[in-house]
Amino acid sequence: MAGWSLTETVKTSAGAVAAGATGDGPPLVLAHGWPWSSYSWHRVIPALGERFRVHFYDMPGYGRSEKRGDQRTSLDVQGAVFAEMLAHWKLERPRVVAHDFGGATTLRAHLLHGCEFERYVLLNVVAMRPWGSDFFEHVGKHVEAFQGLPPHIHAALVDAYIGGALAGDIAAEDREALVAPWLTEDGAPSFYRQFAQADERYTAEVEPMFGDIRCDVRVLWGEDDPWIPIARGRALHEAIGKGDFRPLPGLGHLPQLEGPELVAKELLEFL
Repeated sequence: MAGWSLTETVKTSAGAVAAGATGDGPPLVLAHGWPWSSYSWHRVIPALGERFRVHFYDMPGYGRSEKRGDQRTSLDVQGAVFAEMLAHWKLERPRVVAHDFGGATTLRAHLLHGCEFERYVLLNVVAMRPWGSDFFEHVGKHVEAFQGLPPHIHAALVDAYIGGALAGDIAAEDREALVAPWLTEDGAPSFYRQFAQADERYTAEVEPMFGDIRCDVRVLWGEDDPWIPIARGRALHEAIGKGDFRPLPGLGHLPQLEGPELVAKELLEFL
């Protein structure tokens, strides 16, 4: 059975990236978001891998990819790296599924860097201003203070932050695996650097271009998302001006882990 595994290291302009691929069929690329990693897709990859060659990677600064103190990992960088990964895999027109800030990342790759997609799914994405929260802004202003937290307090903060994205429970091992990359010696400071580098100008640049998306698109949204309300998803769909919008009942900001069977069904139906 096709499954999630990072078996490749790719050199990019933003550092070394851990990547993997599985399954057989037309190419499909999965783009994760904040503060996750490609592991966030692991429960839908087996179903997708039965019909597609599924490609995935941990974005620079995330998961098992390179994390360093002087590293830029903002959305402009991530959009460029996504384009680099498509070139590395020699994919000219893959299907793409994006979650959270993977939305802004892939929108920038498509609308600014000329990457072509066959079909495109946006799942609870960061794409329109405003985004973030009061806590997000506060951490961004006081990164050094947060980087000095004792390890056990940092671990509790990361776990609580991730828990705040959920409308229901996910498997304990999944929650632990989402937290784990941020608890290492290089992961802990990287967690707070992401807050500091968040900048709405990188979504502002592409917002006027949503109507220029050059492929069929579906917007999927967990109805009970506590981070990005479903109204934002409907507004995104309206701004795109084509495709369809599908609410996911009872799910929060991590539908692919909260309701993987439903998400896999919606993806396979469209892709």
